Amino acid sequence: MTMVMIGVDPHKGSHTAVAVDRDENELGELSLRSSVKQCELLLDWADRFPQRRWAIESAAGLGYLLAQQLVAAGEDVVDVPPTLSARVRVLDSTKASKNDPHDARSAAIVALRHRHLRPVVADDHSTILRMLANRHHALTRLRTQAVCRLHAQLANLKPGGLPATFTEKRARELLETVPSTNGVAAERKQQALVLLDDVVRIDNEVRAIKRRMRTAVVATGTSLLDIYGVGPVSASIVLGHVVDVHRFPSSGHFASYAGVAPIEASSGPKKRHRLNPRGNRQLNHALHVIAMAQISHDSLGRVYYDRKIAEGKTKKEAMRSLKRRIADVVYRALVADTTRG
Repeated sequence: MTMVMIGVDPHKGSHTAVAVDRDENELGELSLRSSVKQCELLLDWADRFPQRRWAIESAAGLGYLLAQQLVAAGEDVVDVPPTLSARVRVLDSTKASKNDPHDARSAAIVALRHRHLRPVVADDHSTILRMLANRHHALTRLRTQAVCRLHAQLANLKPGGLPATFTEKRARELLETVPSTNGVAAERKQQALVLLDDVVRIDNEVRAIKRRMRTAVVATGTSLLDIYGVGPVSASIVLGHVVDVHRFPSSGHFASYAGVAPIEASSGPKKRHRLNPRGNRQLNHALHVIAMAQISHDSLGRVYYDRKIAEGKTKKEAMRSLKRRIADVVYRALVADTTRG
């Protein structure tokens, strides 16, 4: 009995599934609305395919709930990145137009031909870490927006605005010195006070989320915290986005996933490499924060960075080299954690 691949194109209000065999022949199609019975209806339809695997496009995004429901039902599910299914659709001369059935079929074909798709597993502690990391990232962006808007209002109230480094105390002291000479100035002052309250509220939320991150990271018993420059935030990002380090065959694969391994861009006799703009950008950011902490203090990372500078590399090139070296250290720590566990 041959394996049947069922591709699913998930949406907020509906899901479309297409089943294909190993030769990419369509065996069936189903479209249904999102509901509490969506998993049950899909499984009833798929009963005709005893040997099956589900390929859900963006199983960590719009397809998250459905993917988790299928895994809980004992189904074999893999996550298909939208970029891969889009390439299949574009290269297919007969299914190049974009619609839900074509997207579902493309996801199934990707799963048939790609060997290294991420299997979807039931939520565990790494999910909590990833949620905390994502929330921290969202809060820092909100704080940056609020502070920028506050600086703009302060500059409209007083020449130069807040001249020193931003603190709640300095901002309130400045606002107390600004007279409400007319209705416009009074409204600007009021809005500035509201923005300041927003910044204070976000700061409190950031501190609270960091405490929860530390608790969640310590609960894992990870050795990442032993690496110089790794704190609860960076560790949460790494553990939450890596999940299972064994899905990376080597440290090179891990570095490529993190976007710190150079991409070869050779042509003819000319051999060269360029910066990798792809990969997991949050993981890349975590490695960058670790690198910044190391070069800012007397550490082995600083010694390595200085040596690269002495070899003639620019500061950016030396930083990239250090991030690549840190990726290897992080990978080894993650592997060691699984061995010890």
